[in-house]
Amino acid sequence: MGRNKTIDRDAVLDVAESIVRQAGAAGLTIDAVARAAGISKGGVQSCFGSKDALIDAMFGRWEQSYQSYFQPIVGDDPQPVTRVRAHVEATHRSDAISNAKAAGLMAALIQSPEHLTGTRDWYRQRIAGLDIRQEADRRALLAFFATEGAFMLRFFGLMDFEPSQWEAAFVDIERLFGEM
Repeated sequence: MGRNKTIDRDAVLDVAESIVRQAGAAGLTIDAVARAAGISKGGVQSCFGSKDALIDAMFGRWEQSYQSYFQPIVGDDPQPVTRVRAHVEATHRSDAISNAKAAGLMAALIQSPEHLTGTRDWYRQRIAGLDIRQEADRRALLAFFATEGAFMLRFFGLMDFEPSQWEAAFVDIERLFGEM
């Protein structure tokens, strides 16, 4: 009697993210993931259950990785400007996890309204509590917009950034925080 093969869930997530980066969100199907991973469709479904659950797992993995950068920066100071500063720094530092974020966002944004709602909620949480009547908060909001713009341009392949350009952009973005 043969031993049951185990499926490496992280490897399947890697394959799903690769499919989204190469073929776009429309290319993300259970069948495509199974073929690329060299497993059966049932194997993918046993890991994730459904395509929505696969997308949720992609987001969950990215969120866990993102938090490993974000939380040490934000620390115990949950102030809105500090959260935005932590987001800017986490995005600046996170080349590999940013790729996963791009893949997850692309896949989710064209899916069900609940994924779009979840993405919107995540972004709202990043800037929650900023008071645009305050100069420091307006600067933090501008830094947030600049960070996300640079991220989207780079990781959706809309613009090539040399490493020195990426670094210089974040030096300027971080200057928006000034001496707060």
